[in-house]
Amino acid sequence: MINVTLKDGSIKQYENGTTILDACKSISEGLARNLCCAKVDGEVFDLRTPLTADCSLEFCTFDSDEGKRAFRHTASHIMAQAVKRLYPETKLAIGPSIADGFYYDFDRETPFTEDDLTKIETEMKKIAKENLTLEKFELPREEAIAFMEEKGEPYKVELIQDLPEDSVISFYKQGDFTDLCAGPHLVSTKPVKAVKLTSVAGAYWRGSEKNKMLSRIYGTAFTKAADLEEHLRLIEEAKKRDHRKIGKELGLFVLLEEGLGFPFFLPYGMVIKNELIDYWREIHKKAGYVEIQTPMILNRALWERSGHWDHYKENMYTTVIDDTDFAVKPMNCPGGMLVYMQEQHSYRDLPLRAGELGLVHRHEKSGQLHGLMRVRCFTQDDAHIFMTKEQIKDEIKGVVALIDQVYTLFGFDYHIELSTRPENSMGSDEDWEVATAGLKDALDELGRDYEINEGDGAFYGPKIDFHLTDCLGRTWQCGTIQLDMQLPERFNLEYTDKDGQKKRPVMIHRVVFGSIERFIGILTEHFAGSFPTWLSPVQVKVLPISEKFEDYTDTVKDALENAGIRVETDYRSEKIGYKIREARNKRVPYILVCGAKEKESGTVTVRCGENVLGAFKLDKFIADIKKEISERGGRNTSVVNPE
Repeated sequence: MINVTLKDGSIKQYENGTTILDACKSISEGLARNLCCAKVDGEVFDLRTPLTADCSLEFCTFDSDEGKRAFRHTASHIMAQAVKRLYPETKLAIGPSIADGFYYDFDRETPFTEDDLTKIETEMKKIAKENLTLEKFELPREEAIAFMEEKGEPYKVELIQDLPEDSVISFYKQGDFTDLCAGPHLVSTKPVKAVKLTSVAGAYWRGSEKNKMLSRIYGTAFTKAADLEEHLRLIEEAKKRDHRKIGKELGLFVLLEEGLGFPFFLPYGMVIKNELIDYWREIHKKAGYVEIQTPMILNRALWERSGHWDHYKENMYTTVIDDTDFAVKPMNCPGGMLVYMQEQHSYRDLPLRAGELGLVHRHEKSGQLHGLMRVRCFTQDDAHIFMTKEQIKDEIKGVVALIDQVYTLFGFDYHIELSTRPENSMGSDEDWEVATAGLKDALDELGRDYEINEGDGAFYGPKIDFHLTDCLGRTWQCGTIQLDMQLPERFNLEYTDKDGQKKRPVMIHRVVFGSIERFIGILTEHFAGSFPTWLSPVQVKVLPISEKFEDYTDTVKDALENAGIRVETDYRSEKIGYKIREARNKRVPYILVCGAKEKESGTVTVRCGENVLGAFKLDKFIADIKKEISERGGRNTSVVNPE
């Protein structure tokens, strides 16, 4: 008998060789029916895997990340089987699960069309109804190569040939279809009923532009049709909120062929960017940061000293000045080291918090560029904090509080991950223990929930990542706190301690927005372009009912401008209803209508979105909107008493 420890801490005994599925059935038949895979001692396995030793066992349904991956990986095999049934000449490449779905790469002479996707989807549903059992088997490497050669699958042969000669290769068979795969998979095709193929695109084999372009079909799968429908609804909503579309509609930024990956910010976009920068400066000044600026181009010797020339050069833009190699900075930290070195420091100077809004450049592949989300130059809201080891915990707590303040302001939920020491790390065990404990203790004292991401820290130190969730439930990794004990070593940074001895400071790298450009893209989609009033490029639009009231409209406009409010008027000879709709489409927070009644009473009729808030005395409206802007609140769409 073997002892199996379940997630709740209880221990069950099973005969040696009992499969994971049978172990689950002995606990709950209902749970077993919904099971996708399981984790044995933290490693994900197929449900048919026998338990052969004492272990921990965690069951994974579709509600878990591991369960979703197994479910959707099975869906990708079903799609490949459907393609082979409909288009037998097609060659198979790879088909993994991905976030929110799956894809499969195919080599087919004729590109897939939308009609093809419909046919494939129909065939997939037939395969699900056939309730085909997925059976795993293994072959020695040479037999596996021969097996795939016989099936006429050259891409699979290439994958196997790249494996060591003593490898044992695993396959999964479902009915008349067999695929090279490590798994895990569902027990059968039956649960995969709610599927949707969403798009087809080109993809180079193995991601290299030197290889053949394949056809990649994307899809998604759920256990319930209702969940699939909701997911598709969110996809459509995301398309409506696409920051590239809204950015063009609102005149925020443009992306031009003359500078792929280098966004052009237009006047309205610069208003948003500058408001974010002003807010950044305000909260950092209050938090005890000083601001610095370091050069955009620095010589090769600096990048060699920092390690970037050896480990990051392929992502850097380089040039030659006066016969010396230079690089455009891909990050701000080496320049920050030089700033620290400009004077002697004692323990009394620490912690030293130096922030920088640095424009950095990184050579991203053209196929990876995406609006403001993935660009080749961006403003990184960096900061480097130099401290003693004893100050680590308190400084981490301060940064966490700062990041929380920002994300809360914009209405983002978020979760925290703590990434620990990776295998290829640098530094002593003692340094890593002190650094990791500092991060953990800070989060524990703050009472923050967090996940441990074992072995995913940076090579120079552990880190905390903040994953924010937008209104569509999508997650974005923005804020990060990284402890670094290596750059201070490489640059020989020192401070004089209480005992007069020279010691090495510890350094934190941290960002809040991450990239200001990317954060603007996220905000644009989160708010669907309807930014909070303080952030809106135009905060008020004043509309006269006719040209007779343009003089009063000018009076209102002047009063708003004198109060520091961003205001525009519309004097075109269009009907007032048309002008209101257009201002609303431009997502202007407040629309003021001026006519005979308003002019006579010294009021304005205020609209916010679809809501008519009523007639306000101009002074009261100005006081209200100034308060809203100063507090950086949201739009007031409620019907209020204007008096």
